[in-house]
Amino acid sequence: MRLIVGYQATPSGADGIALGATLARSLQASLDICLVLPQERPVPSKAPVEAAYDDILIDQATSWLAEALKSVPEDVEARTHLLFDESFARGLLDATRSGACGTTHEHVDECDAYMIVVGAAGDGLLGRHSIGTVTSDLLHVAHVPLALAPRGYRHSPPERIREITCAIGNRPGAAELVEAATDLSATTEVPLRLLSLVSAEEQSTRGPGGLAKAEDVLRAVHAGLPEGSEVQLTVAEGSGIEKAASSLDWHDGDVLMVGSSRLAQPHRLFLGSVAAKMLRVVPVPMIVVPREAGDE
Repeated sequence: MRLIVGYQATPSGADGIALGATLARSLQASLDICLVLPQERPVPSKAPVEAAYDDILIDQATSWLAEALKSVPEDVEARTHLLFDESFARGLLDATRSGACGTTHEHVDECDAYMIVVGAAGDGLLGRHSIGTVTSDLLHVAHVPLALAPRGYRHSPPERIREITCAIGNRPGAAELVEAATDLSATTEVPLRLLSLVSAEEQSTRGPGGLAKAEDVLRAVHAGLPEGSEVQLTVAEGSGIEKAASSLDWHDGDVLMVGSSRLAQPHRLFLGSVAAKMLRVVPVPMIVVPREAGDE
């Protein structure tokens, strides 16, 4: 199994590598650290100055990747790749396909990347998420799960995942999210918490009974899990989604998983309004799962 880390020579890039290492240990995966430069010119430049600038940029990017590799813990297998594309996000998506990074490891060649990992934008609050241009692009077009590191994650990353929280909406559906969370919980051998958020705003517009409905949805989801699954069911209430999410206990090593909006194209990501509100207040990494075809 391999994970793609979208890297830039910034604190955000270091946060992404730190989260990638935590996930790689938990999943027994390897890291492909990818830096994407603008697409090379289709024909040689006639301007010597421009050609020299390209060489300098490539040399600098190669140096940045070498430094990135040094920051990866010794117990995590990692490789670096300098890619060229008109879009940073598109370059990362192309790298998810089997063999796209040119690796020579047979066990990596035989499978596509499981996930893309990126850090938060540099203008957010420490310990919180902030969406930059690359992340925003990936959240609209990615066909694999996207793991987002909160700002400053590099300062004290846990060795492994401690617990997975899967946020379930109050409507039926999202089977692919529950399946992904269950699979990740089994693979990493960590507890799974199914979460439903209830806000006073929603109850005032849609009427009372939100708490009971949330509990019913969680019980229905739990009933559909494999027999013997150890799952904690949690309903959090608050004046709004942000308050409800903030009321929960979060610990180092926790990961939040959310599904894509029903507006998403099949097999693509699209961050919904509830997940976007959670993103602003949750201090742990978030994994966004693509919508599957036929999900209602």
